Amino acid sequence: MLLELLALTDVRNYAELEFTPVRGLNLLIGDNAQGKSNLLEAMAMLGTGRSFRTTHDRDIIRADAGAATISGRARSRAGTLQLACSIARGPGNVRKRYTVNGGPVRYARYLGRAQVVTFAPRDLDVIVGPPSRRRAFLNAALSQERPAYYPALASYTRTVEQKRALLRAPEPVDSDLLAIYDERLVRSGAELMSGRRSYVAVLSSEAERAYAAWASDGPLEVRYAPNVDLGPEGDADPAEAFELRLRAARPLERSGRRVLAGPHRDDVTIRLAGRDLSIFGSQGQQRSAVLALKLAEYRVSAANAGESPLLLLDDVLSELDSLRQSAFLAGIADVEQAFVTATTAPPEIAAAATYRVVAAELNRIG
Repeated sequence: MLLELLALTDVRNYAELEFTPVRGLNLLIGDNAQGKSNLLEAMAMLGTGRSFRTTHDRDIIRADAGAATISGRARSRAGTLQLACSIARGPGNVRKRYTVNGGPVRYARYLGRAQVVTFAPRDLDVIVGPPSRRRAFLNAALSQERPAYYPALASYTRTVEQKRALLRAPEPVDSDLLAIYDERLVRSGAELMSGRRSYVAVLSSEAERAYAAWASDGPLEVRYAPNVDLGPEGDADPAEAFELRLRAARPLERSGRRVLAGPHRDDVTIRLAGRDLSIFGSQGQQRSAVLALKLAEYRVSAANAGESPLLLLDDVLSELDSLRQSAFLAGIADVEQAFVTATTAPPEIAAAATYRVVAAELNRIG
């Protein structure tokens, strides 16, 4: 996948912009608060329809503007792809619209048309943050990769909320309705667990390989930790195992008025040399591990889709020593197209198209 054109209208601090990146490495340099991260955010939204920096869509619209539009042209193995995502202010909320090759589509049909892998400083939370951050990492990757995953995730999330409301209602719990909710949870939850199990197994080996190329203090281990017992080998049927888990949890769920069982409580364990990286890892090790996960995500996506996603790396080199910087840059030297932001151009980068970003102005300097 190659991004050939990015066009912005009233996006963050950009009133108007047309950017024609090149194949290979595109380096965006400049001081803070000039618009480097805003560009990567827009590219990511072109692929996912959502920001990796905020959950409030109105933040993306430039101050005093009524709407923001992100559009672009990409070339994939299927041909040229025209994508657009627009956000408009409304009374009390915002409206989002998506188009593919000029025609409007629902979000589920937009997602995954142009796959992207992003890194931002907040992604360190994948290591040190709560389980919800690791689930979000899996959900973001799998929603782009597997067409059935996002609909299953949306259905599962909706049913968990319905079941939670039922358990918290003051009236006696309707057992028939509870059974219906549990049946729906099993159906969609099994899809989530199956996808996560197979994905993490492949991701783990790629992440271990990537980390080992940069440092010798490994190995890096990534393991799926499901809330539902999938057996000693982890290969039990997810639907059958989930049904058993729900039956066992039912008395506690009723008495506690909480939804206790299911993949909304999954986790991923990340260890370095056998020790919990969130507790025993240095900041450099934790950052390197996140980068290894992101590069593994890129490799897995490229292998599964038959073409490379866009690689978007925001402030990726800060807090890495010079040896890890050099090793990481060598590791992405062969990617089809990548975008890296930095305050200054690292001396290790060669053969990169370099752009200076100043007050939402973009100029190529190398």
